[in-house]
Amino acid sequence: MRTALVQSDILWEDKVANFDRVRDYLADTSADLIVLPELFATGFTMAAAEIAEPDLGQTESFLIALAKEKGAHVIGGLAKIAPNGEGKPKNCAVLATPSGEIACRYEKIHPFSYGDEQLHYAAGSQVQCTSIGDWQVCPTVCYDLRFPELYRAGTALAAQLLIAIANWPAKRREHWRTLLQARAIENQAYVIGVNRCGADPNLDYAGDSLAIDPQGTIIADAGCDAGVVTADLNLTEVLDWRDQFPALRDRRDSLFRK
Repeated sequence: MRTALVQSDILWEDKVANFDRVRDYLADTSADLIVLPELFATGFTMAAAEIAEPDLGQTESFLIALAKEKGAHVIGGLAKIAPNGEGKPKNCAVLATPSGEIACRYEKIHPFSYGDEQLHYAAGSQVQCTSIGDWQVCPTVCYDLRFPELYRAGTALAAQLLIAIANWPAKRREHWRTLLQARAIENQAYVIGVNRCGADPNLDYAGDSLAIDPQGTIIADAGCDAGVVTADLNLTEVLDWRDQFPALRDRRDSLFRK
């Protein structure tokens, strides 16, 4: 499966301009799966109530159109209105299919309390795993990366590909890179981490979007500049490594349940 990591320099709270920017980045790219950053159409804004959308709203409609245009699955981050409009919006990762369907709406389980995200966005409560062809894929969002139990739960749901979309600040870039590799090694899975680059009114971002193989080797690195990097993922490599080095079989999950 060819995966395109779209490292965008996001324009602050300007959805249409960011849609155009994503299309420009992807003009010469062909892939089976396209991954966009967290809140790719607005940046990591706390104006959640102003940017949040219903199902099949402006940003989901863009993801669907892009998926159909490129003949690819497309995953990207956006703010979703709470059901019935009650409660805070959710920070979501949404997956659109080449046929124009929404296959998954994952709600970020861990709002970034250090940045007061929980004051503006409600926490999700469900780990999700969805199919892309023969692959099982578990999407996550930014701060989720610091909680390995989420990724272990995704692996328990049969995920072979773990995806983290983010607006991860430059001052903690080594944490980002190290944690992505750790999630790949401990789950014997491919990991795709797609971060933004550039700056918003509050923070600078270093990019560092990475594709990592099941043994923790970086196979694609977007560096610090805006653009697209691709990586070819091989499902057989996951299955063979898990068979050759069966660490996941030695889990003793019952000891760690509350």
